[in-house]
Amino acid sequence: MEKPLSKDPLHGITLQKILEQLVDYYGFDTLSELIKIKCFKDNPGIKSSLTFLRKTDWARKKIEKLYIKTSPKLENNG
Repeated sequence: MEKPLSKDPLHGITLQKILEQLVDYYGFDTLSELIKIKCFKDNPGIKSSLTFLRKTDWARKKIEKLYIKTSPKLENNG
């Protein structure tokens, strides 16, 4: 019996992968303008941003929402 496919657009995608793809697409400068998070503006890095996003639910939700909105563009660039 086949497992039903998840309707969650983020199913199987790690927060790290989401952040890396957004940074590759937008860069930290634009990302910090789109989502006002200090770790994107002051000394930005994947590791420090992931630490913050994992601890801060509202910020993670904003990143996930931006990823869902941007993902069709990411697929076309791939």
